[in-house]
Amino acid sequence: MLQEEAREYHASGRPGKIAIAITKPCATQHDLALAYTPGVAVPVLDIQQDPLEAFRYTARANLVAVITNGTAVLGLGNVGPLAGKPVMEGKALLFKRFADVDVFDIEIDATDPDDVVRIVKALEPTFGGINLEDISAPQCFEIEQRLSAAMDIPVFHDDQHGTAIISGAALLNALELTGKDITQVRMAVSGAGAAAIACCEFFVSLGMRRENIVLADTKGVIYRDRTEGMNAYKARFATDRPARTLAEAIDGADIFLGVSVAGLVTKEMVLSMADAPIVFALANPDPEISYPAARAARGDVLIATGRSDYPNQVNNVLGFPFIFRGALDVRARTIDNGMMVAAARALADLAKEDVPNSVLRAYGVDRLEFGPEYLIPKPLDPRVPLRVAPAVAAAAMASGVARNTLDLAAYTEQLANRLTRGREVMSHVTRKAQTAPKRVVFSEGEEQKIILAAARIQQEHIGLPILLGREEVIRSAMKELRVSVPIEIVDPATTKRAASYAAALHERRQRKGITLREAAALLRQPNYFGAMMVQAGDADAFVAGLTYHYPDVIRPALQVIGSAPGVSRVAGLYVMITGDGRAVVLTDPTVNFDPTAEELADIAIMAAERARNFGLEPRVALLSFSNFGSTNHPRSVKMAAATQLVKTRRPDLMVDGEMMADVALSPTLRDEDYSFCDLVGEANVLVFPSLEAANVAYKLLQHLGEAVAIGPVLIGMSKPVHVLSRGADVTDIANMAAIAVIDAQDATRMASRQGG
Repeated sequence: MLQEEAREYHASGRPGKIAIAITKPCATQHDLALAYTPGVAVPVLDIQQDPLEAFRYTARANLVAVITNGTAVLGLGNVGPLAGKPVMEGKALLFKRFADVDVFDIEIDATDPDDVVRIVKALEPTFGGINLEDISAPQCFEIEQRLSAAMDIPVFHDDQHGTAIISGAALLNALELTGKDITQVRMAVSGAGAAAIACCEFFVSLGMRRENIVLADTKGVIYRDRTEGMNAYKARFATDRPARTLAEAIDGADIFLGVSVAGLVTKEMVLSMADAPIVFALANPDPEISYPAARAARGDVLIATGRSDYPNQVNNVLGFPFIFRGALDVRARTIDNGMMVAAARALADLAKEDVPNSVLRAYGVDRLEFGPEYLIPKPLDPRVPLRVAPAVAAAAMASGVARNTLDLAAYTEQLANRLTRGREVMSHVTRKAQTAPKRVVFSEGEEQKIILAAARIQQEHIGLPILLGREEVIRSAMKELRVSVPIEIVDPATTKRAASYAAALHERRQRKGITLREAAALLRQPNYFGAMMVQAGDADAFVAGLTYHYPDVIRPALQVIGSAPGVSRVAGLYVMITGDGRAVVLTDPTVNFDPTAEELADIAIMAAERARNFGLEPRVALLSFSNFGSTNHPRSVKMAAATQLVKTRRPDLMVDGEMMADVALSPTLRDEDYSFCDLVGEANVLVFPSLEAANVAYKLLQHLGEAVAIGPVLIGMSKPVHVLSRGADVTDIANMAAIAVIDAQDATRMASRQGG
């Protein structure tokens, strides 16, 4: 199943994971004259006079090359440069996603270090930094060292230094918790490749004594005068100790560092270590010893792995995007050891701070606090870039490798605006769904995209999918798609539930002109049957719409389930994630053509509550074509009246209106003329006066503004129902299911409170 989904993910739409975007106007002949000839001659001549002007005029200021020769790709080995390209594009995606760093991935057909160095050095005028990736040891050491010496821009081999920096942060905090002195501890290491040696060198720079480190590779311990399988980089850590096996090296050690293969460390080895041992088992996907096994061996162990399903994940994404972000922004000549140490210490210090509720919600936990199970921050913590990038920039300025000076306070605020807003919306929703998966029924169970999405939902513990359709058709499709996870299938035509469902629907709709026979006929339609499963308590949420028009899903849901008590109208909303990472809720773009002031107040309150489910603290603006009574028109008066209703009903909400969209989104505009406005900051819940206005706005944002749309999300139903966009992809379907699950979680909590 993963194979087919991965193929679809990479091949759907525009192939690959990255693209080039135009950043300057290019609509008119004058624009083109500025972009190219004759206008481009001006910056050309300026750069000729002062090469640093390239950082001002060109993409070099924010452009990194991710370069590989494909000799050590992930755990796949020497697959060659072309086969390594998807991995390099993935690295580019992470750079852009987490730090807004632009990337060209470059795969070179060269294995000789002289050739690699010559090629990469020749690329220097194009880039602001070089990220070497998946180059085998020991050549990677020589290549990086030679390029760093020859180039006037940062060169960074993430396989080495990324792992070293993140594990170094965890080590600093583990030593603090155990009360151990880094200058006195002994460490045993499994592995002697790029990451292992880089970690050891980095730990030495943090204060660990070289003579207290013992490395073991596939030939055993690296000891002085050993000749088999040696190179100059391993020789730096050749030991005089008598240990010759990994077990002997671990015996009495304070720290174990594993950067090798799964299963090398036994419980007995962990028991042989010193008091309060520190175990970093970083082999992926399976560590040298699993977290549960190490914990079972002894209660005083502190353990980190590379896995996300256990505490203390050593994940390079905590480092490289933000290290380059800081280095680029000060136009650093190199990434020196001081910058790497600054990054590690920034991560270590962040783990000691109170964790925001948004992070707790994203990971589905009640608390995270500095201790054995929280040595380093979580990868999706939005504070990470705001700590690491400024720390790296400050270190670069202090050491003299920076060519640009920054006001660090202003820089941190700029990063917050640029990187952290809206980025974690779906991660937050998914994590919350995973805390208590609910049953989600899909009426279009025979569709391949639904089957693939259901498999992902099941595998990632987001929910418990139920597929409606003919079992033999679904099973055949699952076999073709290589989906092997167990998924519940219900055939409306053969299930024994049909009779009781028909009776229930007849009872509910008999005074709406529906006979028992007609109810039975309706339930042969999957959308009626799926809605009835939820109404009967046999499922917790209903999702449909991949192949249906919106009304074809809404109508059965309203007839079978209906709106929540006290809700005048159900409504719809989208969460829009803009290109600069901001998240804003738009309502109502899908259901209500011309709602009244009372209905708009209901919609605003429901949308605000839903914003919290997405991890947003709602700041609600009711929109119009006027600002606070500037135009006396029934439509603007309606929005002003709706605003007052919301303020009366929910004085706890931050809300104001009526106002124009630019005023809602610009605190500066409000401060100039409307200082009385109750909104603080940018509005993130926008309530539109009509369906046409909201629908036009969301479509324009999506297609002209290239915003990502999450939705449509249906609000106001008595039980969770959500409508897919026609043609949605697998990720969209899984996202909608996660939203449905958290709705069902809320419904369960509400029912529990009412029952109590």
